[in-house]
Amino acid sequence: MKNGPLFLLGILAALLFSWAGIVLGSNAQLGALPAYYDANDSLSYPRRQPGIAAEGQIVYRELLCSSCHTQQVRRPDFGSDVARGWGERQSVARDYIYQAAVQLGASRNGPDLTNLAGRKPSAPDAADLMNLLYAGQGGMPAYRFLFETRRIVGQESAAALRLTGSLRPRPGCQVVPTRRAQELVAYLLSLNTTYDYPESKPAPAQNPEQK
Repeated sequence: MKNGPLFLLGILAALLFSWAGIVLGSNAQLGALPAYYDANDSLSYPRRQPGIAAEGQIVYRELLCSSCHTQQVRRPDFGSDVARGWGERQSVARDYIYQAAVQLGASRNGPDLTNLAGRKPSAPDAADLMNLLYAGQGGMPAYRFLFETRRIVGQESAAALRLTGSLRPRPGCQVVPTRRAQELVAYLLSLNTTYDYPESKPAPAQNPEQK
């Protein structure tokens, strides 16, 4: 084909143009998205994660938690996420602006974690999450390598897990979380998306007669 090189160049240009529009265009639009300032309470949202929670996101990523959990609540007409109690509103881009590596997830073998710390009527506390990580539940494996079994010297640690039954450590010992477990739990407890941004509110229904 006489114009083969020109044809291939045209295909390459089309691919590069499409890539630039999707990747660079989206980054330009969303990469500079600022926090939303609420004049009523003089605070900006979302709130920045404290240092230990930011470190916990690294642990979350290393353990591949996003393989079984998502962090994106779909709007009601796209699924039953809100009805399941996973969030009170749909997720929006502004929810993730302070996350170094957004963990949107690949599948839902477990529940969505977007609003784990703000769930109603009850949200898990640190003790609940520590016990869940140590014992596992249902299809969720136990992450006992995030904990240490130590002999009790003097007084039992305030961080020791309250385990019962077959999980109870042998007499004179206690199970305590490692630094990685503390970071991971701090990250999970920072996942709270209850603030309602203007763009997260459903668009008002239009009159069919309106254009």
